[in-house]
Amino acid sequence: MIQKKICMVGVYATGKTSLVRQFVHAKFSDKYLSTVGVKIDRKPVQVRDQDVNLLLWDLEGRDGVQDVQTSYLRGAAGAIYVADGTRHETVVQVYELRDLVQRTVGEIPEVLALNKVDLADQWTVTKGDRADLARHPWHVFDTSAKTGDGVEAAFHWLAAAMVGAP
Repeated sequence: MIQKKICMVGVYATGKTSLVRQFVHAKFSDKYLSTVGVKIDRKPVQVRDQDVNLLLWDLEGRDGVQDVQTSYLRGAAGAIYVADGTRHETVVQVYELRDLVQRTVGEIPEVLALNKVDLADQWTVTKGDRADLARHPWHVFDTSAKTGDGVEAAFHWLAAAMVGAP
């Protein structure tokens, strides 16, 4: 079995921890608990008959990019950037986070999870934002940690991309 490290990156309260919990345990909690430092989970998946052990590094969300602990990023084989669809500024900050990840670990497969699609009527992400996001090499998924929409697809797409079988 091969292991692949995925870093969950985003500012505070975008749903990084909830997405991991939904993917690993199929659970959601309305209680907000801020991650301190990093929380690591594991989940085995199968990609085209190959067993892959995903190491999910849920990084502490901060207000600014300069606060991200780059040492947590080292060794990442993939990244999931998480933005909150109801908070436009989190979408803008994803670009800065992506630059930081690329400076730290280089080019790796990437997913952008536009989270909280269950609150789509409150989204502040515009069609123009979506067009800008689509011009980047990440694969964009609308996700909901609450309902599970798009969660499995995002993680499995990234797992496949990391082993060269998207």
